Amino acid sequence: MSVFADIVPKATGVGSWPGTAARPAAQVVVGELAGALAHLVELPARGVGADLLGRAGALLIDVAIDTVPRGYRIAARPGAVTRRALSLLDEDTDALEEAWETAGLRGGGRVVKVQAPGPITLAAGLELANGHRAITDAGAVRDLTASLAEGVAVHRASLSRRLDTPVVVQLDEPSLPAALGGQLSGVTALSPVAALDEAVAEALLDSCAAALGNDVLLHSCAPALPWELLGRSAIGAVSVDAATLTAADLDGIAGFVESGRTVLLGVVAATAPERQPSAEQVASALVGVTDRLGFARSALRDRIGVTPACGLAAATPQWARTAIELARQAAEVFAQDPDAIG
Repeated sequence: MSVFADIVPKATGVGSWPGTAARPAAQVVVGELAGALAHLVELPARGVGADLLGRAGALLIDVAIDTVPRGYRIAARPGAVTRRALSLLDEDTDALEEAWETAGLRGGGRVVKVQAPGPITLAAGLELANGHRAITDAGAVRDLTASLAEGVAVHRASLSRRLDTPVVVQLDEPSLPAALGGQLSGVTALSPVAALDEAVAEALLDSCAAALGNDVLLHSCAPALPWELLGRSAIGAVSVDAATLTAADLDGIAGFVESGRTVLLGVVAATAPERQPSAEQVASALVGVTDRLGFARSALRDRIGVTPACGLAAATPQWARTAIELARQAAEVFAQDPDAIG
């Protein structure tokens, strides 16, 4: 059974957070989610080295990154970008440890989540020296995946020691559907990026899961997730934006849940809506999805979690706090008595 089934209530943030200050962000996340699944925040507003791909610069083992006009590329040796990514990750980790200590949670068994780009998104986003996406080179993809898995495992173990608590990993895979569908753009129209074979993608995800102890959550806000692939994989939980789901997705979610694994549904807006919903309204939106899966609500009590629809980097600080609070409250309502939700 996946460790995610034991996290009750299952509520968490996706990872990114507004602003540039690590300490207040960590304090809010720990304060609101310590009873659920608190996470190490990402603050992409800080710029280079702080966004999804930039954070990889602090995690990859024996692989360095640099900046190019289109984003990031694999570099021959560590430079300013890698050093900055490491510095920002250290700052974020120190802030979380401080908030964890202040809240008296060390050694209490509460689970914490860290995020990293998944192997497909990493290979799709990083450029090779020739300007092509790394995903176009099978050898580069294998090397990046091995480096990522090793680096995230080291990061996870270090954070677990510092907090004296279990740590799970979220792999962010926004590019997974596009990579499988052959929708990634090439350097020019004459050099398209071929679709990634599903068997290759599954092997890449499984190699990361194996290195990380199989307590791995995959997150994607993109539509058209490959549920059959995910069902065959060793991924323990999947986090999705509920607004992207189609009837086919619901069939895939039902199969994934039936296999004993967990799905976290993004039903809280990532930016402030015109009218703030109540926790009961968020819970109603949650069961509006789960009721279409064909299971009794009580059977899903240990299989469904709640998150914001996507990362909160574009939100106001006030809404970011409110969003994770609503997610936690809705998860509590669902865990306590799902059949009572209107």
